[in-house]
Amino acid sequence: MTDPRFDAVLTFIRAQYPDEDPIPLHVPRFAGRETEYLAETIRSTFVSYIGPFVREFEQRFAAYVGARHAIAVVSGTAGLHLALHAVGVRSGDDVLTQPLTFVATANAIRYLHAHPVFLDIDPDTLGLSPDAVAAYLKANAIAKADGVYNRQTGRRIAACVPVHTFGHPARIDALVEVCRTYDIPVVEDAAEGLGSLYQGRHVGTFGHVGVFSFNGNKIVTTGGGGMVVTQDDALAERIRHLSTTAKVPHPYEYIHDEVGYNYRMPNVNAAIGLAQMEQLPRFLADKRALAAGYRELATRIGVGFVDEPPGARSNFWLNALVWEDEATRTAFLTYAHQQGVLARAAWRLMSDLPMYRACPTDALTVARDRAPRLVNVPSSVRRQSLAQEVAS
Repeated sequence: MTDPRFDAVLTFIRAQYPDEDPIPLHVPRFAGRETEYLAETIRSTFVSYIGPFVREFEQRFAAYVGARHAIAVVSGTAGLHLALHAVGVRSGDDVLTQPLTFVATANAIRYLHAHPVFLDIDPDTLGLSPDAVAAYLKANAIAKADGVYNRQTGRRIAACVPVHTFGHPARIDALVEVCRTYDIPVVEDAAEGLGSLYQGRHVGTFGHVGVFSFNGNKIVTTGGGGMVVTQDDALAERIRHLSTTAKVPHPYEYIHDEVGYNYRMPNVNAAIGLAQMEQLPRFLADKRALAAGYRELATRIGVGFVDEPPGARSNFWLNALVWEDEATRTAFLTYAHQQGVLARAAWRLMSDLPMYRACPTDALTVARDRAPRLVNVPSSVRRQSLAQEVAS
């Protein structure tokens, strides 16, 4: 017999997306000037990474999040790679991060031949726990002339990468303060966090560098792409240089002064992003309204709901329910997919993936409790809300 709560959830979801079958987890909405801006890039012939839309997108984004600099890149993963490189992560270093995240977080660390150290998350934010980081560093940090070293591994601890999971802000102020005590740079993985605030300040602007994603499943998309933000002039210059194949500016000579990366965002993608940014307020308003519906539903049927943490204003990129155990979660996912509702499980913990099983961890008590019970439910901006706004 099917759990009646399953049908209650699916009935609610179908009411939000009446014209979609199957109902996807999260798809982009193009209801603005995307076509107009794309046509303009084609007419101009500036479709690669040189062009006015790139500059305008960067400026608009920096102003929105409150950053001094924004550098548009080809993906959030590329942005993390550049950010870690720029703050000084090198081959053989350790980088503190969390196990509940998309694999790109850990992969970017590995691209530099560094080693992730997976520490526990907070139960309300699902982001890296400042308490877990403080406890780990107290037990393992050894100060040396060239930095802090890990007593457990013998390697230098070169950075910390917290994630604003599903768009819910981590306790980023406390994380930054813990890391500042040990002089460890913080790179915020804000891939999912556009539009999310912590204590009135946009996520991604607390650490040395913040990185956002514009993948096709994000609130604002450029098809593929990302943005690196920082308040630091020197870091911004370094990241921009590395992202443009480390090319030394010159009117006609091709001179490259180190190994760089072809990571700059093309003008054609930035055109889409600019049009999407113009619609961000209404996207966020709809997402908060949808989250309120999920919250009420979860309370009514007795299921957990991942809500915005204290002191935060979440973008609710992906809404998440918390079932009582893994078996119930799996049964719901199976039933939902049979009914054409494409909910998904949370990511498998990074520390359980074959390429990362040997990495250091703490007990991961909260992560191991939460991850097997989480379900992301459809969270796209609803078409009817956009249509109503146009009509009004």
